[in-house]
Amino acid sequence: MQDVASQLIEALGSKTVALPGLNGVQVPEFILTSWGIMALIMIMTLVFTRNLKVVPGKAQVVLEGIYLFIHNFLSDILGERGKRYIPYLGTVLLYLAVSNTIGLFGLTPPTKDLNTTAGLALMSIVLVEYAGIHEKGLRGYFKSFASPMPAMMPFNVLEIFIRPLSLCMRLFGNIFGGFVIMELIRLIVPVIIPLSFGFYFDVFDGLLQAYVFVFLTSLFMQEKLEA
Repeated sequence: MQDVASQLIEALGSKTVALPGLNGVQVPEFILTSWGIMALIMIMTLVFTRNLKVVPGKAQVVLEGIYLFIHNFLSDILGERGKRYIPYLGTVLLYLAVSNTIGLFGLTPPTKDLNTTAGLALMSIVLVEYAGIHEKGLRGYFKSFASPMPAMMPFNVLEIFIRPLSLCMRLFGNIFGGFVIMELIRLIVPVIIPLSFGFYFDVFDGLLQAYVFVFLTSLFMQEKLEA
């Protein structure tokens, strides 16, 4: 039992990787994984968007289906005013979808690290607040904190700090919790059982958390875009 506990603690720890040719400089594993995911998305984008045809093939149909799902999903929430923010939100959705599901292939999700989820939450909330300023101007933006009544101003200001914390901890908690459970299962039961559980924690729950993160960010942005 102590061996299992020690192996679990080692698996949950923050790992670093020495980069060759840089005098042994150590880089956190989640950063390298994030770079790899971003490179993968860029390469897949370049590959699948080449030679697009009027009469699409199977690969193009799948690509267009994914694009339409993301675009329609975000357009329904943000409306006409928020269409300019769809590319960012769609990119975050794709990044999180890949990041949260790579555990199925034996890799450590970068969203298991609090630094990743905090960075994503901070960027998203900065964009949310920018959307409010861009839509209403500085005067209208600051006046909105007194809505629906001046007494609500402290709570509305507090939301600026609560929302990124909520986005960060919700994503981190779910992915980290699923990662802990999967590591425990892999340590104490045969290979076949972890694979079946992996489809839930690494695929279903991973995609669900990516959806929830972008959905909540879109709702926050839609509130700022309201006249």
